[in-house]
Amino acid sequence: MKQFSNLFFVALLSGATTLGAYKLLFDDNGYFSNDKKTITTLASDNYTKRVGLSSDVLDFTEAADKTIHSVVHVKNVSYHKVSNPMLEFFYGYKGGQSQEQVGTGSGVIISEDGYIVTNNHVIRDASEIEITLNNKKSYKAELIGTDSKMDIALLKIDADEKLPYTPFGNSDDVKVGEWVLAVGNPYNLTSTVTAGIVSAKARNLGTDGIQSFIQTDAAVNPGNSGGALVNTRGDLIGINTMITSMTGSYVGYSFAVPSNITRKIIEDIMEYGNVQRGILGVTGGELNAMASKELGIKQTEGFYIKDVQKNSGAEKSGLKKGDVIVKIDNRNIATFADLSGYINTKRPNDKVAVTIIRDGENKTIPVTLSKNEFVSVEFKGMELENISATDKKKFKVDYGVKIKSINNDNLREYTDELVGNIILSIDNIKATDVEGVSKFLNNKDERQSVRIEMVNKNGEIIRIII
Repeated sequence: MKQFSNLFFVALLSGATTLGAYKLLFDDNGYFSNDKKTITTLASDNYTKRVGLSSDVLDFTEAADKTIHSVVHVKNVSYHKVSNPMLEFFYGYKGGQSQEQVGTGSGVIISEDGYIVTNNHVIRDASEIEITLNNKKSYKAELIGTDSKMDIALLKIDADEKLPYTPFGNSDDVKVGEWVLAVGNPYNLTSTVTAGIVSAKARNLGTDGIQSFIQTDAAVNPGNSGGALVNTRGDLIGINTMITSMTGSYVGYSFAVPSNITRKIIEDIMEYGNVQRGILGVTGGELNAMASKELGIKQTEGFYIKDVQKNSGAEKSGLKKGDVIVKIDNRNIATFADLSGYINTKRPNDKVAVTIIRDGENKTIPVTLSKNEFVSVEFKGMELENISATDKKKFKVDYGVKIKSINNDNLREYTDELVGNIILSIDNIKATDVEGVSKFLNNKDERQSVRIEMVNKNGEIIRIII
């Protein structure tokens, strides 16, 4: 009887242990339940932390599927004459042979009727442009227009069907740390997708044109230029443009032209045939601890106005040297990239509300943006202006600034020889436009001599030192 009691007690204890273990581990709320979505770490009732393990937290499949069919392969075919110095020297042969060069990149379809945006450097000097879709169909593309300053180009193909496209998103709403996808079509391999986060906004890399990149850590390699940077909803927030690398391959930093800037450029090209670029009409620099100390001001963030250009919207509205721009409309301005990035989304005659700090007080001043072509800058007693399309055609150049007038007594006797000439470079720095020249001159001592290369009215290249 005693032996039977012991066996009954052991069986009862084993059953209770088994039931308890089952409830703990496999019941609906158990640790290994199929419905379990979170891991609960218990430190105390006041410090309970739940970490989501749901499969849809990092699911990029929908955004990728919406984008890959609208990202295309861009093939650029150009022809260059290659001379043979030995034949020229011994036989006087001057013909040269035509050599085909092929470049590739990516592009993004932005409308169902076949408009495609890519980088200007992808199709530069192209004699033929061929587009291959993700479904392997190929089409000849027409170049609609370019903006070399912002490295954007607009192409058009005539397809026999409505095409999938990626809609524009608002790049101003992008947040640092947000997940993004970089989609390209390099080497005609069909679309490829990589993921990363937004590392920084309004990144200034010191380029002559774009001053406000979106920086990501999504892997981007040569061939992905012109591809799409999209958010997790599949909206286009940037055009992948460049990487920072010592080897030519991806090492952790890639940069995209924000979609708001891209969209404005594309709309201008489609509506006006060229880019309508509005400017504020101020020169200066962004503040930091060192600059603020030298200027004797307290603010360490913002854009310090060093000069206001004549006849610009800034001058007409009353902005002055010494003002610090801290906000435009509802956008905070902490750096030059913040300022240029926002202004690049505007057109001439657009009105903006500029908030400045003057004499320790905040003031908001409405400013009407000027047209870039009408603004001039003075340099060494020469008034310079941007060249027109007519000038480009006449002098066979695609950049430069024009000498509008001479106000320097020492140069006045050379007025006839200088006025109308096109300055190509100053101290070997390309004079792309008056904005670039003005920025360059801010770092030069007016008393220092400079070397100028220009094209005169006869089309001859001349070099002077003044």
